[in-house]
Amino acid sequence: MKIKRNIFKNPHFQFILFGALLAVIPSLAEMGLIKTSHVTIIGGTLIYAIAALGLNVLLGYSGLITLGTAGFMGLSAYISAYATVNLKLPFEAALILAILIPALLGLLVGLVSLKIEGIYLAIATLCVSEILRKTFEEFDVFTNGFSGKQAGFPVLLGLFKLNRTTTYYLIVLVLIVIMLLTYNMINGQLGRALNAMRGSEAASQAMGVNILKYRLVAFAIATIYASVAGVLYVHFVRYAYPATWSLKLSLDFLAMIVIGGLRSIYGTVLGAFIVFAVPDLFLKQIPYVSQMSYVLNGILIIVVILFYPNGAVGIGYDIKSWIQKLRKRGRKDESKESIDQRTGIEG
Repeated sequence: MKIKRNIFKNPHFQFILFGALLAVIPSLAEMGLIKTSHVTIIGGTLIYAIAALGLNVLLGYSGLITLGTAGFMGLSAYISAYATVNLKLPFEAALILAILIPALLGLLVGLVSLKIEGIYLAIATLCVSEILRKTFEEFDVFTNGFSGKQAGFPVLLGLFKLNRTTTYYLIVLVLIVIMLLTYNMINGQLGRALNAMRGSEAASQAMGVNILKYRLVAFAIATIYASVAGVLYVHFVRYAYPATWSLKLSLDFLAMIVIGGLRSIYGTVLGAFIVFAVPDLFLKQIPYVSQMSYVLNGILIIVVILFYPNGAVGIGYDIKSWIQKLRKRGRKDESKESIDQRTGIEG
């Protein structure tokens, strides 16, 4: 029994179990328990969660901010679509190109972050994102302009052509792998260095932390995660439009990690569901509320921030502690009853 309990407490096993639960969703659609469109909504939400995890590493652990996540995600989406459709490259080659090119650009932004920080860094990254968005609109040869760039479902190893359901499974697999990688990074030397840098750069330098190295690493991680999300997006939704990669999307990513919980992996995924999935899955289904779904979602965001400033993930911790208190009370009551019974027998 102790071995089983230790397995369930293992974070790696919990991530895998979480992935298994997400993988059940297409089966629920096949059984008619949920709509097929819900699978698409949840798949898109998981893609956004991947990009938000990178932002959480950057903001939550290193203390650096960016408003360019949407731009990098869009750039990787267009690169992958162009490579697979126009250049006829394999999906794996397109994935590598779509990660490397934005990552190099992300490293340049990381170099800029050595000179500026705070709100000025946010504005600089926003400018990069807006330049990219404008490029998506005007560079018709590469992006097809306002008409949008079309792509197909992934073909793995040139043999296995995926459909919407199997692409959803691929998204779940990538999400769980990234969650595992993120957990290992933030609980290792990298996480300690980023936390030290966030607390005090002067103190972290005195401890031997290379500020240049870890700033570049933080921006590279955020950009790579956004790039992976962009590739999955364009091959799952199969279209990319310039209007998608706007400031609103970057702000939504920021809202996701603030609402879900800074420095929380599960909180990021929870925030993605609150920001992206809740309006489409629930609020729009309520009569007379469908047109106000995003207003109500905004109210929900405000409520979460007011009562759970550390993120909505704190609700789960409160429920867990409440259950533990009830169990302790039950044990105390049982022990008290047994003591009374023994006293009565002895009397």
